[in-house]
Amino acid sequence: MDLLTKVWHLSYHINNLSYIFVTMKQTNSKTSCYHCGDDCPDLTIAADNHYFCCTGCKTVYEIFSENGLEGFYLLNDSPGQQKGTKKSIDYSHLKNSEVTEKLLDFSDDGINVVTLFLPAIHCSSCVYLLENLQKLHSGIVKVVVNFPKRQARITFKSAKISLYEVAVLLDKIGYEPNLSLESTEAKAKKDYSLLYQLGVSGFVFGNTMIMALPEYFDMNDTTLKSFAPFFRGLMLVLSIPVILYSAKDYFKSAYKGLKNSFINIDVPIALGIIVLFSRSAYEVLAGIGSGYFDSLAGLIFFLLLGKFFQRKTYDSLSFERDYKSYFPLAITVLKEGIEVSTTLEKLVVGDRILVRNQELIPADSILISEKAHIDNRFVTGESSLIAKTSGDKIFAGGKQEGSAIELEVLKTVDQSYLTSLWNNDAFDKDKTKPFKSVTDQISKYFTLAILLLTTIAGAYWFTVDTSMAFQVISSILIVACPCALALSAPFTNGNTLRIFGRNHFFVKNAETVETLGKVNHVVWDKTGTLTKGDQVDLKYSGENPSQTDLSVLKSMARQSNHPLSRLLNQSLKVDLLQLSDFSEIPGQGLSATFEGVKYKLGSPTFVGGELSKNKSGFTWSKDDQVVGKYELSHIYRSGIDEVISKMPVTHQSLLTGDHDGEAEKINQMFSNIETTRYYQKPIDKLNYIVERQKSGDVVAMIGDGLNDAGALQQSQVGISISEDVNGFSPACDAILDAKKFDRIPDFLNLAKKSRQIIFASFILSFAYNTVGLTFAIMGMLSPVVSAILMPLSSISVVVFVTIATNLLAKKHNL
Repeated sequence: MDLLTKVWHLSYHINNLSYIFVTMKQTNSKTSCYHCGDDCPDLTIAADNHYFCCTGCKTVYEIFSENGLEGFYLLNDSPGQQKGTKKSIDYSHLKNSEVTEKLLDFSDDGINVVTLFLPAIHCSSCVYLLENLQKLHSGIVKVVVNFPKRQARITFKSAKISLYEVAVLLDKIGYEPNLSLESTEAKAKKDYSLLYQLGVSGFVFGNTMIMALPEYFDMNDTTLKSFAPFFRGLMLVLSIPVILYSAKDYFKSAYKGLKNSFINIDVPIALGIIVLFSRSAYEVLAGIGSGYFDSLAGLIFFLLLGKFFQRKTYDSLSFERDYKSYFPLAITVLKEGIEVSTTLEKLVVGDRILVRNQELIPADSILISEKAHIDNRFVTGESSLIAKTSGDKIFAGGKQEGSAIELEVLKTVDQSYLTSLWNNDAFDKDKTKPFKSVTDQISKYFTLAILLLTTIAGAYWFTVDTSMAFQVISSILIVACPCALALSAPFTNGNTLRIFGRNHFFVKNAETVETLGKVNHVVWDKTGTLTKGDQVDLKYSGENPSQTDLSVLKSMARQSNHPLSRLLNQSLKVDLLQLSDFSEIPGQGLSATFEGVKYKLGSPTFVGGELSKNKSGFTWSKDDQVVGKYELSHIYRSGIDEVISKMPVTHQSLLTGDHDGEAEKINQMFSNIETTRYYQKPIDKLNYIVERQKSGDVVAMIGDGLNDAGALQQSQVGISISEDVNGFSPACDAILDAKKFDRIPDFLNLAKKSRQIIFASFILSFAYNTVGLTFAIMGMLSPVVSAILMPLSSISVVVFVTIATNLLAKKHNL
């Protein structure tokens, strides 16, 4: 879900909360329809005293009322407005299974997911209604609306409702889907409205400037004087489309802000435009002057030019967040019985792949193994496991639970689909303290201060020189626009994000960069994080295992993605066997059955037995009789003590599932770590982070992305250390290439100093506004010059934060 979508979601939720205190909405007048707002002399009346222009609007209202969706009408006036005449649409082609299959994003075990383009979406009421669609039909599981793209991602149960019935339901309530096989991804058309608005304002600006040129000189020429009224009137007419079309977004934004009791940055801009146009129209119609139509058109042109520049820059910062950008992923491909690790983009149709326990299935595939148990909660939010048998189709995004399975790839990896999976709401984190941007807080008071200053300056100039009053008011409102202020944080964090990515630290979004800068407590995992997951000294002691025993142990270890399991799998050079009843208990161990004998492999508390002092490892048993143990000496990452000592945070903790045999060694190596806990299960790590958050800490969890998934998800920033063959872990905010482990202090330092850059850019913006306001209040700054300076100030802030972050990165050798 992109940022703009989240803003709209927040907007409509805030609106909804604000209307909780509304006990009754005033009945609409008899000249407008309660549902769609159309004026009509022949209105029918409903039982509860609301008026409607047709039976269709009345029917829709009754459907909403019967299902508890009256909030649809509370969020906006006449939310059911429709443009044009409603066409009769035939959805019968959706009864064809081949057509349906092409439209569906996902279909498995009766759960279907489809993304539909709904052009009628136009306000927060639409979002409210669509995301409560399950109230209209129990077959709808969940709906997520992407407001900017006018898309709805609908999850439904095929046993209760078909895609055909979903389309008919949407059409019935006024949201007919735009369906075509050529646009199965339901992409909205590219919006060129800003370019059109810019073109209109530029055309008018150029022509009004030429027509106003004689007004700036002494008009003694009789011919020029005779044509003056005509050209003044023409400038007035030309300015109307600039006001009504080019500047409409500023008026809409200001109106929505005021309607919701919020003064946004477009309020002073809208006031400045109104004042400038009103003053100019008055002068022309009263015949006392030519007005400032050229300045007005120039103002709007440069405002839009600044917006266009901002949008293009944002586009250059944003990128498709696909698996290649974020995850140095690898998948095991079976070639002539040999396991070969390869990157996902190299997968081709027909490849045989091996997916271990808890690993994500990267591409639509056919199951080759006898059976599988797939967890699709990452795709659908459904937590129950789905049993699959050989020959079944398995979709990308499912996670294997149990023994490793072999699959044959049906499609190449769809990066956009994996992106949508990673951004799925099923893995949105419940932050304990949502971050409130400093920009939001400052902009509000800044705008109020500007409005107060404008009122005082305007009142003064009205008493001194009425003609100058309008120019002063307009100039203040224009030059003081806090656009540069609003640009500081997103551009700083966006550029920092790019620097991180360049250094193999893949952060999910710019908001995470800002949160990372606030972290004051780092919680470390040990195995696979502070230690090298693929380099240990492994020693065996106990009864000598048979060749069959070793094959069973290797087959068990092969199906797990735990670092110790991978080590054992690599060290045992024996054949594999087909096991039954395989299971893995995170943080404890593995169990399986072969020819009626039950094997266990894992921690001593899970299997039995014990390990030597100062050693880590695991034991194994047959039919609950301990046979032997593998002990290992961890090899810590090079320079780890220096990394710990240089971390720019107040608190550091170490949580590990290992025993306390290395406690003395750890205390000597990591004197900066104030809390160390051993024998920690995954839930223990998560609970510890909850405790620290309740005490006010902003926590970053650094783990290997496997047993630490819950802790990574709970922390404000979850950072997963990734080796070459680590599996996909969605429950994190950033992934760090293990080869860059020693750069963690530099990454945190840059994130924290980026916050300082943001505050420095605030000071730069305030300095600009102070100088500009001084000249504007003194009447020494014309509106058009103010309009030119405004985008220049935005550019200066962008240049400043870009250069500053690049210099900081260079200082830290990033």
